[in-house]
Amino acid sequence: MIVRQFACRAFINAHLDTHLRKPQVSQTMARPSSDLAAFRKIFSKASNIAIITGAGVSAESGVPTFRGAGGYWRKWQAQELATPEAFSRNPSRVWEFYHYRREVMLTKNPNPAHLAIAECEARLSKQGRKVTVITQNIDELHRRAGSKNVLEIHGSLFKTRCMSCGHEAANYKSPICSALEGKGAPDPNTHDAKIPVQQLPRCEQTGCHGLLRPAVVWFGETLDADILTSAETVLDSCDLCLVVGTSSVVYPAAMFAPQVAARGVPVAEFNMEDTPATMRFKFHFHGPCGTTLPPALARHEAEQN
Repeated sequence: MIVRQFACRAFINAHLDTHLRKPQVSQTMARPSSDLAAFRKIFSKASNIAIITGAGVSAESGVPTFRGAGGYWRKWQAQELATPEAFSRNPSRVWEFYHYRREVMLTKNPNPAHLAIAECEARLSKQGRKVTVITQNIDELHRRAGSKNVLEIHGSLFKTRCMSCGHEAANYKSPICSALEGKGAPDPNTHDAKIPVQQLPRCEQTGCHGLLRPAVVWFGETLDADILTSAETVLDSCDLCLVVGTSSVVYPAAMFAPQVAARGVPVAEFNMEDTPATMRFKFHFHGPCGTTLPPALARHEAEQN
């Protein structure tokens, strides 16, 4: 797939919006259908379903997206903090930002869209059918909802990686270290805590004690090759694809879903608005994912018991 040519988020985010907005003079695109019954008929026969999810799903759980107008933490946008360079310059500030995000996430719960996806996966697995979630989100709400087949292509807020030994591990401590307790307030008038680097999260591997960082994919970094390969395998073999709560201008949905559609596989988009990729898909269901997705994925009368 073409995604192997592009593994760096910094390049992709600038490139793809222009790429997807190019008019396709060689083909006439009809307006996607919003016929739920027609989608349900295809859904009832699909044996390998890929579901690509983005920030819009988590936004319905009250998770800040840090995109668009007002998407700031203090006076910085996420793109100014989620980089290796920002962490090298000021690890205390970056850890305050991620500590805030971790603590916020601990107060949020999966919404009906997350739960519908998890229920669908559990139900269809008993019928020998497969559902795989490929998510751009780092909040683990899909896992908390009960989804098992989840590919987190941008990592997780609740995993850390050691800068010294490279060890990666789940970490649900609250706070993640004592020095960050009570820190991370997003108010623009809040001053940096300026925590000494020795007091920031440290590796607990024997003899290491290296500085930990969030195990997420930052701007300018490459995606995990194993996860990317797994995502490609799913997308190359799926017979139905859903694009849920993503703008389709940010990697990976901007490239994955249109490629699936290009090989003739039905793609259904569930979103609050049209995206640059909408006209490439067979279906588009407008509205909150928590409202539109549950009836789409509910048990079909043709399903086996």
